[in-house]
Amino acid sequence: MKNKIKILHLIKSLGRGGAEKLIPETALVHDQSRFEFHCLYFYHQQNNIVDELEAAGIKVHLIPSGNLGLFFQVNKVRSFAKQLGIDIIHAHLPWAGIMARSVGNKLKIPIVYTEHNTWDRYNKVSYWGNRMSFKNQDIAIAVSNEVALSMQLNSMIDPYQRGGRMKIKVIQNGVNTEVFRRMSDVGCRMSDVDSSPDGSRESEEAVSSLDSSLRGGGTTTKQSYSDDTEPTPPLERGEGGISLNLKVKLQIPPNAKVIGIVAVFRDQKRLWIWIDLALKILQKCPETHFILVGDGEWRTRLEKQIEESGKSAHFHLVGVQKQVIPYLSIMDIYLSSSEFEGLPIAMLEAMSCEVPVVATRAGGIGEVIQHGVQGFLSEIDEYQELVEFCVQLINDQDLHQSMSLAARDRVVAHFSMNRMVAELEAVYDSVI
Repeated sequence: MKNKIKILHLIKSLGRGGAEKLIPETALVHDQSRFEFHCLYFYHQQNNIVDELEAAGIKVHLIPSGNLGLFFQVNKVRSFAKQLGIDIIHAHLPWAGIMARSVGNKLKIPIVYTEHNTWDRYNKVSYWGNRMSFKNQDIAIAVSNEVALSMQLNSMIDPYQRGGRMKIKVIQNGVNTEVFRRMSDVGCRMSDVDSSPDGSRESEEAVSSLDSSLRGGGTTTKQSYSDDTEPTPPLERGEGGISLNLKVKLQIPPNAKVIGIVAVFRDQKRLWIWIDLALKILQKCPETHFILVGDGEWRTRLEKQIEESGKSAHFHLVGVQKQVIPYLSIMDIYLSSSEFEGLPIAMLEAMSCEVPVVATRAGGIGEVIQHGVQGFLSEIDEYQELVEFCVQLINDQDLHQSMSLAARDRVVAHFSMNRMVAELEAVYDSVI
C-alpha cells in the first residue's frame, strides 16, 4: 500500500480567525486516503479550535512559544518534522512562514506558504522577516489577486536573496456550499448544539442526530471567531426535530429586516463605523434590526456606542457561535465596513446562505462581489454610500430576491470548497 503524503500545517496559534478555520474545513474535503494531516502551533489559548482540527482527522501538536521565542524553536520543529517523516510543510501567516523556511531549508522539505493579507498590514518585524526569507520556499499561495500583487511588488527587488523566481499562485478561499444553505426563518435546525440556558448540554443522541443532519459531504460546520463564547439561545423541539426560532429568541419582530456580520471584533473590521452606518439606516428604515456574531477587543466600546445611541433594542451582539448557519439564515443583508481584508470566509458563507452583500471594496471582496449583481460595493473611504445601498435592498423586494439568488450562484460557481481543495492538492502534488 502506498504511503500517505504527510502534510504539516504550521501556524502560530489556533484562535478563531479565518486562516485557522480553513485548516480543518479543507482537511474534511481532502482525499485523506492520500494525505495525512498534522498541525503544529505555538501560542496556546484557553479557547481554540483544537477540537475541530481533531474532528477533521488532523493530529494536533503544540510546542509552547511566543513570537520572539519562535526563533529558538527551529531545531525542535526540524526534529519534529524529521521524526514524523513530514513530506510537505504548509505554513500560514508570516511568523509561521519564517519558521517553515528555516526548517525546510536544511531538511529539504518542500515549503508551501499561504498569505492571507497584503504585506502593508503587517508590523515591521513581520514584514522584514517575511521578506528576507520569502524566496526560501517552493510556492506562495495568495487568497486573492490583491494579496498576490502585494507579494509580487514586495519581492520584486530583493537585496537579501538573488536568483530563483518565486512561484506565486492565487487560490481563492472556498466554502462548502452543500453545508452552507439558507434555512427557514421560522425554524432553523441546528447541526451543533451549544449550551442550554442553564449551561447543560443536550444529550449525545441529540447532538449526533443534529450533526448528521447538516454534515453534507462529510464536512463539519463548526464555526467560531474569537476566544470568548456565549451560549446560543434556548432550543425548542417541534415536529421537525430540534429547531430554533432565532427571531423570537432575539426579540426580533417576524417581518423585520435583519442586517448582520460575522467577524472578530478588531480594528480592520471598523465595527464602530458599522454601528454608525446601522444608526443611519435606522433613521430611514426604523424597523430594521442588526446582529453581530463574534467577539473581540472592540466589544466593550461597541456596546457603549450602542447604549449611548438609545437604540439598544435594535442591536443583538450574540457572541461567538460554533454554528453560524442559523444566524446567517435570518440575515437579509451582510454588511461589511472593513478597511482591509484577504478574502473573508464569513462573507462567502453568508452568500452561500443567499445573503446579498453590501461592503467596502476591501481586499478580495471586490473580486467576489459584482456591483449591482450579488450586492453593492463602495470604495473603502466612501463607506457612507453603504447606507443608501442597504436602504435600497430593504425597500426593493424584487431586487433583494435576485441578489440573494445571485449571491449563492456566485459562490457555487466560483468559490466552492471542492474547487479550493482540488487546487491545493495540485500544489501539493507539484512540490512533491
